[in-house]
Amino acid sequence: MDLQYVYQKERKHFGRAYTFADKNELLFNEPSNRELSKDYICRNPVSQGTQCSHQMALSEANTERASFKPGGITHTEGGWPKDINMHDPEQTVRYRRKIEKDESYINQIMSLSKPMEHYIFQNNAVNIYENYFEDLDPAPLLEQCKSRTLNVYRDPNPIKVPITHLSWSPDGGVKLAVSHCDMTFQGSKRGQQTHSYIWEIENPNQPYLTLEPKAPCVCLEYNQKDPNSLVSGMYSGQVAAWDTRHGKYPVMISEREVCHRDPVSSVLWINSKSGTEFFSGGLDGQVLWWDTRKLNEPLDRLFMDPVRTDEQDLSRSYGISVLEYETTIPTRFMCGTEMGMLFSCNRKGKTPMEKINIRMMCHLGPVYAITRNPAFVKNFLTVGDWTARIWSEDCRESSIIWTKSQEAMLTDGAWSYTKVSLFFVTRMDGVLDCWDLLQQQNEPVLSIKVCDDPLLCLRTHESGKYVSCGSNKGATFLIEVSDNMVCSSKNDKPLLTAMFERENRREKILEAKSREIKLKTKTAHAQEAASMNGGSDKISIAQYASAIEQAESEYFAAVERERLRRLAGDRKGEAGEDAEQGENDAASTKTSAT
Repeated sequence: MDLQYVYQKERKHFGRAYTFADKNELLFNEPSNRELSKDYICRNPVSQGTQCSHQMALSEANTERASFKPGGITHTEGGWPKDINMHDPEQTVRYRRKIEKDESYINQIMSLSKPMEHYIFQNNAVNIYENYFEDLDPAPLLEQCKSRTLNVYRDPNPIKVPITHLSWSPDGGVKLAVSHCDMTFQGSKRGQQTHSYIWEIENPNQPYLTLEPKAPCVCLEYNQKDPNSLVSGMYSGQVAAWDTRHGKYPVMISEREVCHRDPVSSVLWINSKSGTEFFSGGLDGQVLWWDTRKLNEPLDRLFMDPVRTDEQDLSRSYGISVLEYETTIPTRFMCGTEMGMLFSCNRKGKTPMEKINIRMMCHLGPVYAITRNPAFVKNFLTVGDWTARIWSEDCRESSIIWTKSQEAMLTDGAWSYTKVSLFFVTRMDGVLDCWDLLQQQNEPVLSIKVCDDPLLCLRTHESGKYVSCGSNKGATFLIEVSDNMVCSSKNDKPLLTAMFERENRREKILEAKSREIKLKTKTAHAQEAASMNGGSDKISIAQYASAIEQAESEYFAAVERERLRRLAGDRKGEAGEDAEQGENDAASTKTSAT
């Protein structure tokens, strides 16, 4: 009789607790046998434990134990013979050379090297968290770069106008000047307002001051010495001076006859004694210098003529898209043009050739941003087309560092004021890229999707904590970055200096090689042309001789024909004279007879 029962259940039910229930079913029944009870013997009560779980096998092994004892050794200079003074370098060097020439010395060194190498390999396992050197600071842990959007300042008008320029106030950056202008060529501007705004960063609900010019402001810039003074460049080509204490209308505006012929793309204040001078660049290719106390005419003007000549022509000048000015270099400035060419200028030059020192191609399209590194003024950042490039004033042929081509076009860029290796770039797809040259060069350390609209302009705060971005729909975003993107460590500046010097030296080597290759190519072409000219001279000698003979024969034939023609004419003339003489003689005879 098979006394077993098989329980079946699915795999998914394994591990669950069993649930038992009473069931009215008899599986087996065996009646008791009275005879078998006589074989049992009654015992005292016994306690016995029962284990329902599976029995686990247990094995023990005693391995050989290695005993270690920490110890140390103090090694000082010793082991020298008595007649050798260890403080005399000449005697010690002479004795070492004598010992090293001995054959037993080499054998002993070879025999000691193997066990020494074995002990060195044993000591390679160290505790990476232990501070072995007390004088060294532990390396800080790498913090992840983060950001957050603090406030959004939106255009109050129902028809949103794109933002073209941003400027922080000099009194700690508590205010932000925002200029709105639609730069679309021949676009429909019906219903658009010409207002620009000044916002308090703590109040995104309503602007601090609304500026109402007659023409839209393309650019609006704070005076770094006076927080109440601003200048702006208009879409009409005029420039205007503003005072926040005066109200929403400009204090002074230039005349149309003496200003730019096209919209003013950039205005910047000059480091002057009066603090009232600034200069402007327009799309007509002119740079004009102004004084806010007298805007009826410019102080000076310069054309961005790409031709190296003292006679400048406005018709061939390149339109200016952005200006750059560093207060520590008061006489120099840079201009980025719509053709991708960068002009480095010196205002103190007497002639246009002296004023425009450098002309170099930077980008395939307009140059949207030119900013110098706050710590390294010889290195500057340019943004245009799909790349951002870092240049050095010592290398004019090519940039020393550049980013890879992005999927969307770049619109603006700026360095961080506090972290020397960090710069920001805005893109047409609404993304703000943060690049740290010391952390990685192939990808940005942080990419922020600010909005779905294109970002057109960018400005960093002097504290390094905030970044402001302006969109195509009239919204200004105030972004706060994490602390590791604000402060520079003590090694950042030396490391960045070494990087710039290394890349600068590499570019100079490449430029020298390029010039050498061009010179060799030019020399080879000149030699080839000379050889071709020499062969053609040899060929032309025979042709020249035959041409001379042919010309001589043709000349003498022409002379002979002319001689024969004249001879025939002389004969006809003599015959006519004889006939006429005969007629005259006959007439005279008849007259006499009569």
